[in-house]
Amino acid sequence: MDLSDIPVTTLRGEQTTFGALTDGKAALVVNVASRCGLAPQYEQLEQLQRTYGERGFTVIGFPSNQFLQELGSEEKIAEYCSATWGVTFPMTEKVKLNGKNAHPIYQQLTTVPGADGKAGKISWNFEKFVIGPDGRVWRFSPRTL
Repeated sequence: MDLSDIPVTTLRGEQTTFGALTDGKAALVVNVASRCGLAPQYEQLEQLQRTYGERGFTVIGFPSNQFLQELGSEEKIAEYCSATWGVTFPMTEKVKLNGKNAHPIYQQLTTVPGADGKAGKISWNFEKFVIGPDGRVWRFSPRTL
């Protein structure tokens, strides 16, 4: 699956592409939400970034209010993630995950089945996709880390 040319806007409002964010690295794409009970996963995600970020891997957070658990503005999200969890990995602006207005990344990723063999809608915050440098995609449940 080639996602490299899909436009992405960072949490700070900069226009880029998914390929520019991954820079040929394997990526862990996670839909995140600050007010979710799973938000402590930010700590483990940041640890992954710090451990493997220089070895061809990156975490990319896609904040979403699809499940009504994200802060109101990108500024507040950035402040929360930095102050609370020390997040340094790339984050995008808030996106829709499901439905006709879903971000193009999620329009593509939701076609990939998870371990249960089912593709389709994002079920909850912190659902994960590993995207290899070759474009292969693996899907994982929100509780997997």
